Formats: sequence, structure tokens, C-alpha cells
Amino acid sequence: MIFIDLENKLPTDTDLPPEIRWTKPDWDAWLAESARLVGELAKLDAEGQIKERNELIDKHGGHWGKLKPWLLALSDGKCWFTEARDIASHLDVEHFRPKKAARNIKGPERDGYWWLAFDYMNFRIAGTVPNRKKGAWFPLRHGSQCSTYARRCEGDEVMHFLDPTNAHDVTLLAFDEEGKAVPAPGIPRWERVRVKRTVERLKLTEHQALSEERRKVWQKTTNLINKYLKALSEARTSAAARERVRAAARDIVCLTKPDAELSAVAKCCIRLRNDQQLARLLG
Repeated sequence: MIFIDLENKLPTDTDLPPEIRWTKPDWDAWLAESARLVGELAKLDAEGQIKERNELIDKHGGHWGKLKPWLLALSDGKCWFTEARDIASHLDVEHFRPKKAARNIKGPERDGYWWLAFDYMNFRIAGTVPNRKKGAWFPLRHGSQCSTYARRCEGDEVMHFLDPTNAHDVTLLAFDEEGKAVPAPGIPRWERVRVKRTVERLKLTEHQALSEERRKVWQKTTNLINKYLKALSEARTSAAARERVRAAARDIVCLTKPDAELSAVAKCCIRLRNDQQLARLLG
């Protein structure tokens, strides 16, 4: 999982490739259509026409689909939860807060966050594996406030799932040498619960192919670190060793770049060494 700055990287951002960049009028038109659709949903909801409300959401799935190229660009084509491209299968636009129904850990389903069905801040890019497993699940901590259309309080909800658009949440997830997703060392008990819930419900460890690819990245990073440190110890008196230092450092940095698949695994492997020289390679 890597941090996605969804709030400050709009489709109109000039850093985006021209082929996926939106003009401001087009973006404003998309937002206006979203507001219009939410108005229709609100009317149906007020009339108790829940089935019709949900059908309207499904009918206009193409509206959020228009943002998929932009959302993919934010993560260099990777799933926001697994940081994988093909390993987690086809990538979809997923609604972080479920749009039609929401499930807690215990108890009956509650109504979904239908008013966020066309809110781009609720969109995430997810591979088929985590997306299907997550489904309508969106558990809240016992006693947490629960947002409704009449009383919007999403910011006050205490949710179980880690959110890749929350820079703090991303720091809570770590990995081990076997490729398993685990809680970061030293985090509080409640944060460990959140990590466990996220890992289980999104199959961040259960999906064997994903864990195996993480294990390979960990092993590759470990080998490069060993080469780098060995060459560094010989570099003072050897030009060849200095060249090996340069090459190993370059390869380590490449594994941790934003466009590298499973870069968070490589970073975790490096940080675990607790070596200042290695830490500087992370920038």
C-alpha cells in the first residue's frame, strides 16, 4: 500500500500526460453531472424507492469510469491496496465506502453511502482480488459515529480499513521476508486491529501469488543491500568497489521508486536494517 494524494492531484493537473489530462470546463461539467445525479438519488431515497435508487447508481457506472485513466495515473498503473499491477488481476474503480449497502463486523447490513457514489474522493483503484473480497464490507469501530445523508460525518467515523489516501494509514502496514502483510512494529493495539482487518478482508496475504511476488522483491532487495554494504566497506581502496557501490545503490533506488511494483516491500526491507546509509537511499 502506498499513499495516493487524491485530494491534491486533480485530473486537470498539468503534470499529467496530455492524453489523460482534463480541461477545467470538462472537469467542472463532470462535477456538475455528479451533483445532478446525487440530487436524483436523494429524491428517490426520500420517496423510499431504494431499489430504484440503487438501479440509478448502476445505470451510471460509466460516469465514474471516465476517471479511471486519471486514477490509474496516480499510482503508475498499480492497485492502491496491493501495489500490484497484474498480480491482483483486473484493476477496477472501487468505492471505498460502499455505495448501496454496508456491512459491519457484526449485526445486519446498514444502508450504503449512496450520496458518495459519484464523489471522486470515494474512488480507489483496486485489483479484482481485494475488490471482490471487500465487497460491501465497511466495518466501523464499536461506538463510532456512522454517517448518513441527513447527518454527514464521514470524518468522524472510526473505520477498520486502512485507506491508501491517508498518509498515516499507509505507515501502519509492513511486510516480512515471507511476503506477508503485517502490522508495522510498535503501532498501538487498535491500529494493529485495523491492519489485521484490512489484510484479512482484502486478501493482502491470503492471495498466494501476491505474497510470492513480495517474497521475491524482499529477497532481491536483501541481495542488493548485501552487495551495496560489502562494496561500501571496500570502496576506500578500490575503484572497482566504488563502481559496485554506484550500481547497487542505483538498483536499490529503482526498486523503491513510485512506479516500481511492490516498492513498499523494498522500502520496508531497507528500513528494517536500521542503517543510516541505507536510509539515505530512500530520499
